[in-house]
Amino acid sequence: MGLELTVLGDGGFPDPERALREPDGLLAVGGDLSPARLLDAYAHGIFPWYSDGQPILWWSPDPRMVFRTDGVHLSRRFRRSLRALPWTVHADTAFDAVIAACAAPRPGQDGTWITAEMQAAYRRLHYLGHAHSIEVRDGPDLVGGLYGVAVGRMFFAESMFSARSGGSKLALAALAAHLHALGWPLFDAQVENRHLRSLGAESWPRPRFLSEVARLVALPGATGSWTQAFGNVPAAALAG
Repeated sequence: MGLELTVLGDGGFPDPERALREPDGLLAVGGDLSPARLLDAYAHGIFPWYSDGQPILWWSPDPRMVFRTDGVHLSRRFRRSLRALPWTVHADTAFDAVIAACAAPRPGQDGTWITAEMQAAYRRLHYLGHAHSIEVRDGPDLVGGLYGVAVGRMFFAESMFSARSGGSKLALAALAAHLHALGWPLFDAQVENRHLRSLGAESWPRPRFLSEVARLVALPGATGSWTQAFGNVPAAALAG
């Protein structure tokens, strides 16, 4: 197990337990970013992650970073600040702008893994009702957000951004509240890092994660726009 990298053809993905240990979770190379391929990948706990000039690389790391939808933690200080902010949170009102902001290089970075090819692929998924964005606004200005993919009753968060301090944290909290209200217990945060852990993410062994994904993606979900169901949420409503 974990010793051989699969080159994708026309068939499906190999068992994620065959992923390499180093680099952690690298499972397969090649294939395409068609909607069918992407949805199949997410349904099996796999996601694409690669840079310009590389072939498409597919990953299923172990451990996996996961949020419980009732487990996002915002500090007391941040929650107090929300009560005075005029910000509002929406869904699926500016998908293209959110993914473009997520793709913009961070300070100290030369490039981005959210290539033009990746952006086009997720825009197609959004058009088909499978990819969604959360937008945090101050009036007309987009100050934070995130995007990801829904399959069944599982959401796979891909990336988030802040144009102002706290924008991405508020988007994350709003996403969790919306999913919890729908009865969706979890969402994926992919690769472990200290910032996500500080917000309440948990590190799960891959077999546990894959077992839950298999159960949740088989349940009926909510394909289509989330705009109306999500509504217009004031930041203060997420202050707790």
